Order: sequence, then C-alpha cells, then structure tokens
Amino acid sequence: MRRQRRLALSVLLGAAVLAVVAFPFRATWWGGWILAVAEAGIVGGLADWFAVTAIFRRPLGLPIPHTGLIPANWEAMAERVGVMVGGRVLTKQYVMDEIARVDLADLIARGAERLSREDLDAATRAVADWAVDQITPAAASELMARIRTMLADQPAAPTLAAALRIARQNGWERRLVQGLVNVLADAMERPEFRATVAEVIEDLMVRYRARLGVYPRLWIGLAELVGVLDRDRLVDALHSGLRQVAKDPDHPLRLRASEVVAELEQRLATDTALVARVEAAKRELLNTPAVATLLDDLAGSLRRTLVVDLRAERSEAVAWIAERLERTRQMLVTDAVLRVEIAGWIRVRVAELVERYHGRIAQFIENGVRALGPEGAVRLIEEHAGDDLQYIRVNGTVVGGLAGGAIYALHLLLHLL
Repeated sequence: MRRQRRLALSVLLGAAVLAVVAFPFRATWWGGWILAVAEAGIVGGLADWFAVTAIFRRPLGLPIPHTGLIPANWEAMAERVGVMVGGRVLTKQYVMDEIARVDLADLIARGAERLSREDLDAATRAVADWAVDQITPAAASELMARIRTMLADQPAAPTLAAALRIARQNGWERRLVQGLVNVLADAMERPEFRATVAEVIEDLMVRYRARLGVYPRLWIGLAELVGVLDRDRLVDALHSGLRQVAKDPDHPLRLRASEVVAELEQRLATDTALVARVEAAKRELLNTPAVATLLDDLAGSLRRTLVVDLRAERSEAVAWIAERLERTRQMLVTDAVLRVEIAGWIRVRVAELVERYHGRIAQFIENGVRALGPEGAVRLIEEHAGDDLQYIRVNGTVVGGLAGGAIYALHLLLHLL
C-alpha cells in the first residue's frame, strides 16, 4: 500500500510541478490550458486524498465533521455487516443449496480410500495416549460421580436391554466378562478394595438378615458365631473364584453368563415387575456410599490397566479399536448404499442445524467484526482495499486534470467564436 501511496503522491506532485512550469506562460493559450489542467488535477487529487483519508482517520488530525468514519461508526458497521451477510447473503436457502451441491458420498469414499491401517493405528494410539494423560485419578473420580448422576436420571431397563442386545450381536459380552473378571481379580489384591468389598458384603448381609424371620436369623447368627459365615472368608472365596474364572476361558460361569445375558435382554423388555425391581435396585445401589468408593477404585484400576497396555509395543486396546475402524473404512469404500445413507443422514442433520442456528449467523459475524475494535477494523480494510483507494487518488488527479483541460478548451472555443 505504501507503493500506491507514493504513486498517488507522485502524480499529485507532478501536477503541482506542471502548474509551476506553466505559470509563466499562462498568458498564452497553450500555457493557460496547461495551467488549467495542472490546477484542476491538484484540486481533484487533494479532494480525493481528503475523501480517502476521512474514511479511516481525521485528515491532518483536524477535528473536521464527518471524518474518521470507520473508527466513529465501527459498532454500527459491525451490526450492519452482520445483518447484510447473515440475512441477505448467507440465507437459509443459499446455505441449503450449497450443501445440496456437495457430493458427500463421493467425499466419504475418497476420504476412506486415502486412509490406511497405519493411519488408523497412529490416530488411535495418539487419541488413547491423550485420553490417558487427561484422565487423572481426580478426573476419573469426577467422571464416575457424573456417571452416577446420569444413571440416576436415566431409566435403566431400556438402556440395559439395548446395551445387552448390541453386546450380544458383536460378541462383546465375552470380552466384557473377561475384562471385568480380570479387573476385579486385580483389584481384589489391593487391601483398600478388599475392605470396600467386605463392607458391601456386610451391608448386604445386614439387609438380608433384616428381611428374615426369627429362626433363620438365629441360624445365621450361630453360623457367624462359629466362624462358618464370616465376611473375610466370603471375600477370600470371592477372590479365589474370580481368579479361577479369569484363568479358564471355558469356565461354566462364563458360558452361563452368555445365556443369562440373552435371557435378561428379553425380560427387560417384557417383564414389568423386573423393570420396577431394576429401577429400585439402581436407586438403592447408587445411594450406597460403598458403591462410590467401589466405582472410584474400579476407575483407577481400569486406568492403570490401560496405561500398562498402551506402554506395550503392541497395545491390545489400540489394535482392537483400529481393527474396528479398518472394517468401517473398508465398508465405506465398498458399500455405495451405505455411503448414500450416511450422506443423507449428514444432510438432514446439517439442515436441522441451519434451521436452528441460522439466526445466530448475523450475531456471530457482528461479534467478529466488533472484536476487531476501531483500529483493527481500519487496519483490516486498509489491508484489503487500501490499494484501490490509493488509485482513487490517482484517478482523481488525472480525471480532474482532464476535466479542467476540457473546461478551459471550451472557454477558448467560446472566446474564439
């Protein structure tokens, strides 16, 4: 822009030099004509310099009215720009038409083809490493507290039935049982976790005994007295059983777990009494202090297991996730129908977003312009339109000179006639 400013100033100074040179010959017809051209060019150049400068700042710093227009009106300008762009340029119909022109299915196919298994492995590991770094023990505890609140508000039976159905369809229940057993068996090695489990067992025993009659309670009390029914012994038995289930892939409890999952899925959708009991048990369980401690310990154990797995040269978690992503990528490459369905779903969701948030576009643009401030707005416009504005000064000098020459030529013609 400095180069254009120098050009505009040079043209103006050229007109001034031409006026000085022609001044001694102003009595001749040609000298007067040249002087008229130069004087009109000076006037036009100065007038356009004043006009261009007045847009951005006060000329020569003088408090002339209606100058420094952008700094004085930048807030109103921000509002008008937002209304113009949001309401007249980026209309709902225009946005929807532009979205309709995009071949989303083709973009999905090309994006899936460009990805490789190595890319998926690297991305999965990077995300997993970042997640582990972000999920500190305190964050894990807070996450578990939020999960408890969410579970308290969410009906348990439909969610549990849907989760069981998805797990059975993908064979996740076997992996889930394996992982849960491993985590619980490892957690039982920790004294504080064993103490928490012992408290839960003791609380359950107290609640169970309170529901029994006199004679059953008498026999239970006798069993506790002679040491047959002891919470520490129950914890040891539970720990031993978990170790056995964890070591044996064909353990009967694992097979029975798969059968129970299938039965439970159907009952959660049809048995109203079971649904009511599930909701009552959920509320009672979530309100138990021992459960909060148990969930915190479980979150810590899961985090430690994931950290150890990610430090290995070949992470099972990363490999499992990357394998699913690779299957999805291959499906996107080969299945044209799936790509069309996904593209249609994306268009519907985008249309909903446009319909819901289109009114905020004007406010968004207005806030962006307003955030520039008066100096930032001046600098932005000068950077993008400064060259053309300086050429206005050049044109003003040239056009002014030509107009002055034409008027003086008309004067000479009338004088001659």
